[in-house]
Amino acid sequence: MYYGYDRTSTKDQHLDRGIAEIERFAKDRNIHLQKIYTDKMTGKNFNRPRYIVLKEDVLRSGDCLIITEIDRFGRTKAEILKELQYFKENDVRIMILELPTTLQDFSCFNTDISKLIIETINNMLIEMCASLAEAEMHKREKRQKEGIQEKKNRGEWDDYGRKRVMPIEVFQTHFQRVQNGEICPFKLMKELGLKRSTYYRYKKELEEKVILQGTKTGSP
Repeated sequence: MYYGYDRTSTKDQHLDRGIAEIERFAKDRNIHLQKIYTDKMTGKNFNRPRYIVLKEDVLRSGDCLIITEIDRFGRTKAEILKELQYFKENDVRIMILELPTTLQDFSCFNTDISKLIIETINNMLIEMCASLAEAEMHKREKRQKEGIQEKKNRGEWDDYGRKRVMPIEVFQTHFQRVQNGEICPFKLMKELGLKRSTYYRYKKELEEKVILQGTKTGSP
């Protein structure tokens, strides 16, 4: 029996794209799909409700699972290969639409050596794609962290995390009174309506901003 599986990110606007690709492939190959299971969540782990049902309760020996891309399984190479090994050990065939060699019908080969060659090629391509998927994940995480840090450096936190109580420039003006000895930190917190943790978060950010500016201007 043939089943499909697709996972979409919570930020993905094209929720039916993977489903449509699997359905189109099945129609072109005259394959009768029993059902397509989907999860709308991150691919960083395999703790996904519909995937678990499909894997543990639905798929049986001799069945075939169709996915669009290798990263529909996950993002890290080790986890992807672990899942694929599980299906291999349980005699469940995996067809990956982005890897044409995995779509090849082994029954058309007359010799075992031909089957072994195709299987070897499949394994090499799957491992390569799994490595690329993991590398892409690390790139995105790195770019995200860099973007967050840039916003912090510019004092633009409104677009990320919880909303600011006040702009860093306003806090800086009030904090100058503490530096001048005009008011103690506790009284300023009370005056501005800031929690202790918020006050010191602003203070730390302000100090980092001053250090950064000093670095850029060559100040000691």
